[in-house]
Amino acid sequence: MIRLAVYLLAFLVVTAATAQTAPPPPQQKIDQLIGLLQDPEIQTWLESRKKEQDATAAAAQPSGFATWEERLRSRIHGIVAAVPRIPSEVSEGAARARQDAVSHGYAPIFLIFAGLVAAGAAAEWLFRRARSPSIGPVARLLPVAVFTLVVAIIFFAVEWPPLARLVLLAYLVAFVIYRVAAVLIGLVESIRPSLAIRAQLFVGIALFAAATATLGAPLGVDQAVTEAISYCFSLLLLALAIETVWSALARSIVIKAGLTAFLALLWILWCLDLQGLFWLGVYALVLPDLLRAIGRAAATLTTAPSGSARSILLVRGSRAIIIALAVGWLALVWRLSPDSLANQNATLAAVLHGLLKGIIVLLIADLLWQLAKGWIDRTITTSADATGLAPAEVAKRARFRTLLPIFRNALAVMVAVMAGLIVLAQLGVEIGPLIAGAGIFGVAIGFGSQTLVKDVISGVFYMLDDAFRVGEYIQAKNYKGTVEGFSLRSVRLRHHRGPVFTVPFGELGAVENMSRDWVIDKFRISVAYNTDINKARKITKTIGAELKEDAELGPLFIEPLKMKGVEEFGDYGIVLSFAMTTVPGMQTYIRRKAYAMIREAFQNNGIEFAQPMVQVGGDDKNGAAAAATATLRAAQQAKAAGTEG
Repeated sequence: MIRLAVYLLAFLVVTAATAQTAPPPPQQKIDQLIGLLQDPEIQTWLESRKKEQDATAAAAQPSGFATWEERLRSRIHGIVAAVPRIPSEVSEGAARARQDAVSHGYAPIFLIFAGLVAAGAAAEWLFRRARSPSIGPVARLLPVAVFTLVVAIIFFAVEWPPLARLVLLAYLVAFVIYRVAAVLIGLVESIRPSLAIRAQLFVGIALFAAATATLGAPLGVDQAVTEAISYCFSLLLLALAIETVWSALARSIVIKAGLTAFLALLWILWCLDLQGLFWLGVYALVLPDLLRAIGRAAATLTTAPSGSARSILLVRGSRAIIIALAVGWLALVWRLSPDSLANQNATLAAVLHGLLKGIIVLLIADLLWQLAKGWIDRTITTSADATGLAPAEVAKRARFRTLLPIFRNALAVMVAVMAGLIVLAQLGVEIGPLIAGAGIFGVAIGFGSQTLVKDVISGVFYMLDDAFRVGEYIQAKNYKGTVEGFSLRSVRLRHHRGPVFTVPFGELGAVENMSRDWVIDKFRISVAYNTDINKARKITKTIGAELKEDAELGPLFIEPLKMKGVEEFGDYGIVLSFAMTTVPGMQTYIRRKAYAMIREAFQNNGIEFAQPMVQVGGDDKNGAAAAATATLRAAQQAKAAGTEG
């Protein structure tokens, strides 16, 4: 059967080759061929042959990792072989640059570079002489700006030779960046002088190495030699970093050993051309301290309070810019390395770029949240001070203190959810099903958690009705106390004896607010039957006037203390009724003061307070029983009066 299939395939090939000259085969043979091809054994054999051919082709094609390993191996061998040629190649490149400048009538490049630096330094010296000394960050950067401006004007005003222009531009840019970095390092107050000197030296060597590597191709230096020069500079930077760890850092031996191993790992990653992992390691090592230093430096540039919008934009914004620049540089490194492992896998590349975009989204969300949170906190702090304001404004500020914490919590949840969904979308996750699932899940929670939904909705309507505010004293069922704060489902009450009640909104029911607008306080005092009522009224009016004129108590009154008149005839005296209208929450304090003044004034004016009296006579048992009942009733009234006070 296999031979037959082979013969048939050979026949088809020959037939295809001679199709233009030979006549078509008979229909009977075509039907036989179709029948053979439909045979299960023939189909199985053809599929097995196809799979073998695909496997052979896949094995013959190298994988991405193998290609990367082979390319890296050849690169390392080429660099090692190019190390002995560094002196000759560098000499030839320098000779080309010198010849280019001299042939156009200019001095050697190093003399031109020295002249440009000298001109910039002279302008900087004159600027320092004309300006009063200052220690601020802007004042320290201004001389560098003057130096850069003068050098740039001279450089772009002269038509330099092509090769000399590139060499001067590369090293001048490196020199200016070094000066700016040196100033910024000096602004960090927490860094020691020895560590600052080493950091400046490290930055200088790195910038010089970058400029030299950039000029390799224009100067005609072989690519392998240029990479060998970069490797030599990297070894020098690694040695300087390790020396700094062991000489300038006040850390334990374990931490120093760990930092040394980490630095060596970073160098190996750079040598293996794993640029993404290398820069991630650099960020993990440098970025935390750099962000703290940038935040402190930005805070010194403004006199605004720490929670103001200007301060938040300056401090948080500067940190966000540094992180965004780091993310942008990382994305650029990955884009400029098409042969890296990350770019060889489409899924991994999409995830990495999604993560970078997600970081930017999180930075924007954090900045917006901090601005909103700062405004809410400032508003709450401002609304707490109600001195000298109208009652309507005081009520408005109290309402702000009540609603803004709830709004802040809801805004935090909304920003977090939106930022999370955007980050997931950048990572390639389909967020449509997530949103739909969240809606279904919310409906399920609504049906399964009716109490929770009831609490949340009740709280919303309590807030809309302005039933109570933060700082007010309320009573609901068996709970009473001062409102200290809210959540989405409960209110926190501080009892006047200290305990704290956390009451769900659904459990409050009818709310008795004892701190809204005003309060009328009434109390009773029993005096003897022979008391002059008009005299007691005048005395009470005088006491009310004195309380009203008191510097401490006067502002607390809305209506002064007055005697309403005779409330009833008691068993042992006349019961007088008193009333006053005060601001909420202060009636008890004022009543105690009024009690003391009334007692003293009544005693000084001969007004006696009612006292329980018992009259016992003969064998009158009914009279004795009545006297005992009266005594008991008087004791109960005295107890009730004491409880009210």
